[in-house]
Amino acid sequence: MTDTKELRRRIEAAGLKYKHIAQQLGISAYTLQLKIDNDNEFKVSEVDTLSTLLGLSLREKDAIFFAK
Repeated sequence: MTDTKELRRRIEAAGLKYKHIAQQLGISAYTLQLKIDNDNEFKVSEVDTLSTLLGLSLREKDAIFFAK
């Protein structure tokens, strides 16, 4: 399960817009919102791309995208 609060904080801190992130992931902004809200799951490729966009370390990536 994604740590929604921390992911949103990181996106805001990076100054990225959902529309830009969605374009990079090849999905709609609405689909991105569903994934951030844990209504849909991120694909591994999406996690990798988003982690790169946000400059996350492996530890940070695990903490955000694989939170329990």
